[in-house]
Amino acid sequence: MKRAVIISVFFSAVMMMAGQSPRIDDGHAEGHSHEADEKPAVVVNPSAWQIIQPLGLHKPADIDTLYNSYYHRFIPSAVSHAYATTGNFGAEGIDMIYFNRKQTSDFFFRDALYAWIPDETTHRFYNTPTPMTLLSYNTGGGRQNVQDRFNAQFSANANKRTQFGAMIDYLYSKGSYNYQSTKDLTWGLSGSHIGDRYEVQAFYYHYNFLNKENGGITDDRYITAPEQIQGGGRSSIDAKTIPTNLTAAHSKIVGQQFLMNHRYKVGYYHEEQVNDTTTKRTYIPVSSFIWTLDFHRAKHIFLNKAPGEASVISDNIYLDNSGTNDRTSYYSLTNTLGVSLLEGFHKYAKFGLAAYAKHQIRRYSQTTDTIYRCETLPEGLTPHDHDLIADKATQNLLWIGGQLTKQRGSILRYEATAEFGAVGPVAGDIDISGNIETRIPLLGDSVAVSGYGFFKNQAPPYLLENYRSNHFIWKNDFGKTRRVRFGGQVSVPQSGTNINVGVENIQNLIYFGTDAMPVQESGSVQVFSASLCQNFHFGILHFDNKLTYQTSTNESVLSLPKFAIYSNLYINFKVAHVLDVELGADCNYYTKYYAPAYQPATMSFHSQNELKIGNYPFMNIYANMNLKQARFYVMFSHINQGLTGKNYFSAPHYPLNPRKFQMGVSINFKN
Repeated sequence: MKRAVIISVFFSAVMMMAGQSPRIDDGHAEGHSHEADEKPAVVVNPSAWQIIQPLGLHKPADIDTLYNSYYHRFIPSAVSHAYATTGNFGAEGIDMIYFNRKQTSDFFFRDALYAWIPDETTHRFYNTPTPMTLLSYNTGGGRQNVQDRFNAQFSANANKRTQFGAMIDYLYSKGSYNYQSTKDLTWGLSGSHIGDRYEVQAFYYHYNFLNKENGGITDDRYITAPEQIQGGGRSSIDAKTIPTNLTAAHSKIVGQQFLMNHRYKVGYYHEEQVNDTTTKRTYIPVSSFIWTLDFHRAKHIFLNKAPGEASVISDNIYLDNSGTNDRTSYYSLTNTLGVSLLEGFHKYAKFGLAAYAKHQIRRYSQTTDTIYRCETLPEGLTPHDHDLIADKATQNLLWIGGQLTKQRGSILRYEATAEFGAVGPVAGDIDISGNIETRIPLLGDSVAVSGYGFFKNQAPPYLLENYRSNHFIWKNDFGKTRRVRFGGQVSVPQSGTNINVGVENIQNLIYFGTDAMPVQESGSVQVFSASLCQNFHFGILHFDNKLTYQTSTNESVLSLPKFAIYSNLYINFKVAHVLDVELGADCNYYTKYYAPAYQPATMSFHSQNELKIGNYPFMNIYANMNLKQARFYVMFSHINQGLTGKNYFSAPHYPLNPRKFQMGVSINFKN
C-alpha cells in the first residue's frame, strides 16, 4: 500500500509538471500581451554563489536543476569513483582518490560522514527574483531494506539585495544487511544582504546522524562462496539472514555550524551622464573591513549494549565491562578580522589585497573515567600519562595571514593565501596555498589552463594526541605534519577533455595503524596522481569517462587503488520536443588494494595488510528524464550482482548493497 501511494505521488507530480508552463525559461513572463505597444516583462534568471574562507569572497556556483546523471546521486559510490564505505547509503566512508580527500578535522569522528554534512564549502546563497523551491524524493528497495531520502530547499528575495532561505534533508535507510540502518537529518537557515556599503552572509546548519554499527559480516564467504556455508546448497543467500559481528551498537553524531560574514565597504560614488536629464550614480568601493564568525559544535556517542561482543571492537576494555557508552564533544569559536584593498576600483588596481587575524577557541570534553584500571593501559602509556588526559581541555589559537586575489579579467585570474600560526599549539604553523588560471583561445572557444599548490606545516589535532574511551586510550606527542603539493589542470571544452596531474610529499604523516591507534610516520610519503575526464558524443550516443591513476611510495602507510574508473554509456534524446531522456548503463571499477578497515568505536578507517579489496565492477542501468521543471529516474543499481563475480566488498567485511530497484523525482517550483 505504501509503495503504491509513493508511485502514485511520483507520477502525479510528473504529470502536473507536464501541464505547467515554466515561469522562467526564455526571459519572458508567462501570459504577456502581444499588443504592439507593450513590451514583454523580462524576468532575471536566478543566480547562486559560494563563499571562500576566511574573508567571505564570492565564488560563482550553479543552481542544482540539471538532470544529467541525477540518478547517480543515490547510491553510496556516488561520493567518489573509489570510495571505501560500510555499504549503506548515508553511512561512513572515506574517499580513496587521495587528491579529493579532506584533511583530518579538529573532530575526526565526523570525517567519515563528510559527504553528508553540509558546511561552507557546499553551502550556496541564491539571488532569486521570484521565490524558488526545490523538492526531491528518492526511494528504493522493499519493506526490509527500504531507502528513502527527502530534500527541500527554499530561497526568496525580500528585495534585489536581500535574500533568505531554508533547507531540510532527511535520509533513512534500513540497509541491505542486518543492524546497518542510517537515519540522517539536517536542516538549516540562511540569508544575505549585498548592499553598496554593507554586506552580510550567514547560515546555520543542524545535523543529527544515527548509524547502527554491525561491525561487518562474520564470514565473507556468505558473499563470496555461499555454497560452502550451506554445505553445497543455494548459490546465494538473502542479505538480511547473514550474521553480523555487532547487534546492539550504534554511533551518533550531532552537530551544528553557524557562520556569519560581515563586510563594510568604503568608497565613493561615480556619476555618469546617461542623457540630458538622467545621471547614473554608481558606488565604487575602495577598501573594506571584514568580520567573520564561525561557530562549530559536535558530539560523538558510541553505544554498545552487548558486552559479549566487545572483543569484535577491541581486545581492551578500560572503563566498563558491562557495556560501552563513550561520549566526546567539542566546540570551536573562530573570529576573523580583516581589512582589504578591493580589486577594480581604479584602472591600475589590478588585484585585491587583504590582511587578517584569526582567533579560535576549541573546547573538548571526553568520557569521564570512573572505573580506572591501570593494569590494562596500552603499552607505553603510564598511569601518569593517563591522568594527563583531562576530562575537559581548552585551546586558544591565533593566526595572522594575508590574501592576494584577482577575480576579474578574461586572461589571468589567481588567488593566494598565506597564514601563520602565532599563539597556542599552532605557533609556528604555516599554511600557504594558491591557484592561477588563464584561458587560451582555440577554435572559437577557449582552453582553461590552471595551476595549484600548497605548503602546510601544521600541528596535529588535539584528539589525535589525547583521547580516552572504553576501548581506546592514547597519549601522543606528535610533530608537525609537512605537506607540499603542486599540480596543473587543462580543460578543453571542444573535445570534452579535462586533465589533472599533481604530486604531493607528506612528511610526518599521521594515520590510524593496523591496531586502529593513531601513529606518525617519521619518513616521507609521496603521492602521484593523474586523472582524465573524457566525454565522447556521437549524435544521441554519449560515452562519459573519468579515469584516475595514483600511486603511493609507502603502501603500508597509505594504500591507494592504482586505477579507478567511472564510465557512463547512454543515449540522450527528446520525446515530443518536451521530454528529455537518458537511457544507459554506468560502471565504477578500481584495482585491488589493501583497503582501509573500519573501526566503529571511533568511526575511523585504519590501515590493514591482510585483505585486498577491489577488481569488481559496480554497474547500474537507468532511465533518467526531464520534463520542464521535473526531473525523475528509475534505476536498477548493482545490476551485475552474481554476473561478474561475487567479491563485491568496499571495505574489509563490509559488502556493497545487492541489486536494488530505485526511483526518484525532483521538482523545481519557481513561483
